[in-house]
Amino acid sequence: MTPTTPLIVFDVNETLSDMSPLAERFREIGAPASLSALWFATLLRDGFALTASGDHASFAEIGADALRRLVVGLELDRAHEAAVAHVMSGLVGLDVHADVPEGIRLLSAADCRLVTLSNGSARIAEALLQTAGIRSEFEALLSVDDAPAWKPARSAYDYAATVCGTEPADMMLVAVHPWDIHGAARAGLRTAWLNRSGERYPAYFEAPTVTVADLTELPAALGVTVHMS
Repeated sequence: MTPTTPLIVFDVNETLSDMSPLAERFREIGAPASLSALWFATLLRDGFALTASGDHASFAEIGADALRRLVVGLELDRAHEAAVAHVMSGLVGLDVHADVPEGIRLLSAADCRLVTLSNGSARIAEALLQTAGIRSEFEALLSVDDAPAWKPARSAYDYAATVCGTEPADMMLVAVHPWDIHGAARAGLRTAWLNRSGERYPAYFEAPTVTVADLTELPAALGVTVHMS
């Protein structure tokens, strides 16, 4: 593999998927929309804590339990378990960000190999990409459910390299999360930070190889040639 034809590994949650509609799911059960961001942060925190202690649980398991705890004491419009199910089911119906379909097709047209690596389930990624009409552009949809640990542990990225039959140095992670960029960089991958919000990158994390504001900018940032049909 040459630097101009990288194997690109995409994070899924918030990088490819637009998770903002989950706020409406919280409103629909009678909870504050702002609870959506706290719930996702809690989910990630507890997943990372389990990884740090050498333990493992699924995204769905942690997410549902965190939600049960966050809604305690709230006056919901339905039973708590029904409320949890309503919010969690919203993960399956998410759409991709507006820049994703074109960006993915451009990278595919540049002969880049494309895979996903998510802390969530491969089933969620499958539904997301099928709905967006870009599933066929990806050769594999990987999940840490099959890896030794969640990202950003090195073993998660090593797992992806093994499955893809390559070395970490010949891979590039694309993510909106600086913690994911840092973990991948420490595991030996090149990295692309997708900074849609214009925020400042944390100084204490390993800096990304490239930064783009829109996925359609990535081919030019990588210097790859898009072969238009």
